[in-house]
Amino acid sequence: MTTTAPSPATPATPTAVAPGPSLADTAPTVLSLIAGYVGHRTVAIGLRSGLLSRLAEHPGSTADELAGALELDPFYVSVWCRAAVGAGILDRAGTGFRLAPHMATLLLDSTSPAYVGGVFGVLEAHEVFGRFEQAFASGERMWWEDTSPAWIAAVSGTGTPFYTRLVPGGLDRVPGLADALAAGCRVVDTACGAGAGLVRLATTYPRCAVVGVDGDRHSLDLARARVDDAGLGGRVELVHSALEDMALETPARVVVNNISMHECRDIDRVAENVQAALEPGGWFVISDFPFPGTDEGLRTVPGRIMSGIQFFEAQIDDQLLPRAAYDELLTRHGFTDLGSVQLTPMHALTYGRRP
Repeated sequence: MTTTAPSPATPATPTAVAPGPSLADTAPTVLSLIAGYVGHRTVAIGLRSGLLSRLAEHPGSTADELAGALELDPFYVSVWCRAAVGAGILDRAGTGFRLAPHMATLLLDSTSPAYVGGVFGVLEAHEVFGRFEQAFASGERMWWEDTSPAWIAAVSGTGTPFYTRLVPGGLDRVPGLADALAAGCRVVDTACGAGAGLVRLATTYPRCAVVGVDGDRHSLDLARARVDDAGLGGRVELVHSALEDMALETPARVVVNNISMHECRDIDRVAENVQAALEPGGWFVISDFPFPGTDEGLRTVPGRIMSGIQFFEAQIDDQLLPRAAYDELLTRHGFTDLGSVQLTPMHALTYGRRP
């Protein structure tokens, strides 16, 4: 009997492993964060000091001219101007400076749907990163009445462009809703805050009766003043109530929630109350941040900004929600004709109708 010796095993070919990023490749990621911080502080200083407004009104001004007009130190102003050029906020104009294209709209025009100037002040407020870091160990929570009046005003300013995009453009994209609003109906703005949306709804849809509901008395005081100043007091009703406790006597054709649904302590209870407040066939429109559901989304510029907003939201025991979470919410509560609209990378609508 002949035995054949086994052949030696063929060595496995090693799998090539792609080299990871080098230190030189990675360093720009960290440096860009530092550069972004410098740019943010430069813009915030320019807004608070009036430098950006002055340049919008007097393009071509030199640093000395800016300093003289605003009673600032000329050398400090020249330092700020160079940083603003570096950040892409200013362009050179001979020996002076002017705002880069569209900066007046983006940073100064609070009536524009593209306005983001208010975000700089909000993110610098103590209520965002400062208090978060102080409470890092304790995890102490707070609520809106624990914040400062300056914070309420700042948040109202940043929320205004959401209403500008929502009314009428966003609502026009909800099937059938524009006709109902134009004909006249009852509209409820839940978590109405300081009333920017109430005024916009009442002026855009003059045949509609508008109701604002909010759980914060200070915000409602601001809303009342804003509504009265606009001469709309006879058409706008204010109700002090947490949305979890909302019970309206007269049913509405439309209920809107603008960038506040994620802050509700119990969104299912709120959805139940909204359904009870609607006429059959009435619309519930949720206008909110579409928080990324993936790490890839978190690393986009909108995702990074929304992650910053989360630092405040955590302190009131909330977090932003992915847009699809609102599909699930409305489905759970029997709403029909669901749909959604992406208005910007940081603003989406979800809507449904009461059967």
